[in-house]
Order: sequence, then C-alpha cells, then structure tokens
Amino acid sequence: MNIDFYIEADTVIHRLDGRTKILLFLFSFIVLVLFEDPLFILPLALLILLQSSLARAWVNIWRIRFLLIILTISSVIMWNVFASGETHLFWFVDLESLEYSLARTMVMLWMIISGMNLLSTTLNEELVLGMIKLGLPYRVGFAISTSLRMVPTISSNIYTISQAQRSRGLDLETGSIIERIKKYIPLLIPVFISTIRGTNVFGMALESKGFGARDDRTFYLKMEMEKRDFITLAFSIALMVFCLYINFLDFGNIDGLTKF
Repeated sequence: MNIDFYIEADTVIHRLDGRTKILLFLFSFIVLVLFEDPLFILPLALLILLQSSLARAWVNIWRIRFLLIILTISSVIMWNVFASGETHLFWFVDLESLEYSLARTMVMLWMIISGMNLLSTTLNEELVLGMIKLGLPYRVGFAISTSLRMVPTISSNIYTISQAQRSRGLDLETGSIIERIKKYIPLLIPVFISTIRGTNVFGMALESKGFGARDDRTFYLKMEMEKRDFITLAFSIALMVFCLYINFLDFGNIDGLTKF
C-alpha cells in the first residue's frame, strides 16, 4: 500500500529548490483569493495545471478524486446558500451567487492541487529544511516533519488493523454509509493505542539522543538556489504583483453580489 505522496522523478519541478517550491505554493494561495470572478481565476488555474503536468502529479490528484468531487458539490451548494445576487435563475440560485460559488470552489480545489504538486515533488526532509532556510525555527520545522511522518504511519496502522479484522470475519464493505462508518469506529481504539505507544517511544528516543541540547545545527541535505530558481521566483513575483495591481483597480469582483 503506497501512502506516500512523493513521486520519484526527474522533472523540471523536482529539480527546483525546496524554498522555491514552498514560495510557489504560498504565492498561489495569495493570488487565488484575490478575485471573485471565476474568469479571473481561470488563467491562474491553468498555470497550476501546467505545474501539475510538468511535475507528473496527476497520479496523486487521481488518488484524491473522490474527495475533490465531494468538496466541489458541497462547496457549490453552500456558497449559493450564503450568497445572493440581483439576477435570479432558479430556486435559491442567482447568477451572481452561482459565479461566486464557482469561483470559491475553484479557489479551494486549486489550493488543494497546488499543495499536491508540492508534496508530489518535494521530499519531507527537503520540505522541512526549506521552511527552516526561510526562517522557520528548527523546533517548529521538526514538529512539522514529525507530523508529516505520522500521517502515513497512522494510515498504515488503519490499513493493517482493518485487514486483520477482515481476516477475522468483519465485513466493512456491505451496508449503508452510516453502517459502514459504525463498523470503522471500533477500529479507532487500537489505532489510537498504537499511535500513543509509538509517540511515547519516539519521545524517549529523542531524549536519549539529546534533542534540543544545542542551538546550532548542521544538516546533511544541502540546498542551493540556482538560475532556474531565480527565474521561477521572478516570474511568480511579477505575476503576484500584477494580480494585486488589477485587484487594487477593482477588477475581478462581481457586481450585484451580496455575501452573508
């Protein structure tokens, strides 16, 4: 069972410095939230799709397709409930609220896909070291690194325990959604116990190795910004400044939209 999102490949995105990829991820968040009109978000979405293609991250995006579908349907409905406009279409849907719901849904989806691009092309060690090089304290970076490592560990425990219970005759596939959820609830107890036990052992291992005894640290992984990193960052910053400028000129908003 492959539970790691990193894809081993030699692409132009993989070869970028970890700090560059982190900043690209942050810049995409900034520019996506600037506009209410989905037409202004569409060019940004195409750039993120280009990044996904260059990074060969479609495998991971396909893995979370059901989550993306559920989020899309629920987001479109909820934003139409909490927004209204002047041009009524049908039921509780107005033209302006529909455009706004599509834009907010696009923002959410492309943020997730942008994050998937980052995880697909960046090793855990490279990601954390990049954060530290950008000014994040080492202890915070280590906590993030540990949490990222715990996610696949917990997922692996859930998979192992569920397979063990299936071998004992537990049927997790039949019944309604509610019934299947109820069947998974007893599995959480051994998962929590296993996770707590592993965390305790991990804490003792850190203490035995003198974690935090020295403030200055060295790193095995070496990171150096190259020409392609500066070109990528220059383009990204120029795009972000342009988006901020046209947003300042009041472009990208929806006339007649009322948000609750």
